[in-house]
Amino acid sequence: MSVIRNILNSRSSKGGNFFNSLHKLLGFRPKNIEIYERAFTHRSLNIKDKLGNPINYERLEFLGDAMLGSVIASHLYQEVPEGDEGYLTKMRSKIVSRKHLNELGKDMNLIRFVKSNIPNDQFGVNIHGNIFEALIGAIYLDRGYKYCTKFIYNRVIEPYVDIETLEGRVISYKSLLIEWCQKQKKEFNYQVYEDTGKDELKHFAVKLWIDKKVISKARATSKKKAEEKASKRACYALQNKMN
Repeated sequence: MSVIRNILNSRSSKGGNFFNSLHKLLGFRPKNIEIYERAFTHRSLNIKDKLGNPINYERLEFLGDAMLGSVIASHLYQEVPEGDEGYLTKMRSKIVSRKHLNELGKDMNLIRFVKSNIPNDQFGVNIHGNIFEALIGAIYLDRGYKYCTKFIYNRVIEPYVDIETLEGRVISYKSLLIEWCQKQKKEFNYQVYEDTGKDELKHFAVKLWIDKKVISKARATSKKKAEEKASKRACYALQNKMN
């Protein structure tokens, strides 16, 4: 694996120390760094092991896809006891859609770790989702099901999965809240500021004020997502008044 280890050394100029950057991204220390190196190695490098097997992220992508689908299916099964097979399948498909996975990969800026013979600006849009799934596969092989599940909950389910939104019942909690405030003649303000936490990814924090009182707080990787998250929490906190 000395060839792939050499690849790692060239990554440091773009993303700092690979191990430290990965540690911050994952929220735990990787045990076998070589698995993660493979997760960001593109087939265009045409690297093979001693047996002639290709060294790239594609097999890990396959594994990550299966793990992600399994964890999401388990979450939906527990969260929606009234949902039948068709409903659960539909909801899972929405969560693990290629479009959604590409957005996740972009939010985490995973492409900064990719090593290939192709310039980043010439990759297809699906590269983001592909390496996100490869990362999931790498986590599973390195730390097992428990760590893999925790990462998926922290990075996918908690910030992005909302049953009502997926069902189309609520398009935007922010729009819903603003409409209610305007009807009730209440003053509202989204106080957005850059979060100075220890996360590898840049985060934004939001305080939602209604009539000069903080109703909810939230943080996310974009202002829009943080405001939507704060709005959702406010809607739940004020549901008795809004209904």
